[in-house]
Amino acid sequence: MSRSSLTRRAALQWALVLPPAAMLARAVRAAPAAAAVQIKGFAFVPEVITVASGVTVTWTNTDEDPHTVRAVDKSFASSALDTDDRYSFTFDKPGEYVYYCSLHPHMKGRVVVTAG
Repeated sequence: MSRSSLTRRAALQWALVLPPAAMLARAVRAAPAAAAVQIKGFAFVPEVITVASGVTVTWTNTDEDPHTVRAVDKSFASSALDTDDRYSFTFDKPGEYVYYCSLHPHMKGRVVVTAG
């Protein structure tokens, strides 16, 4: 096989491989991520978190006391979370969501959801 035939063949092979790889890379970038908030020291850490629409936020209670996660607008609410318990909620609509612990109302947090 001539050198130019090998070059054309290699180019064709790469042409067939690159589009699926590029599509996969775009799909991986487009997939919604997850975000985490810890409940520790009678506080939500971080207190304010910004995520894209479609992202699931998971709160984990690392305190020894129970806590809840309740939206002021009542769009989401957990039951009491004991140590190491988790609560997750997927934010599908852009906006600001203020939440608090119903057992300890001084504990407040906010999720800012941007358009995906």
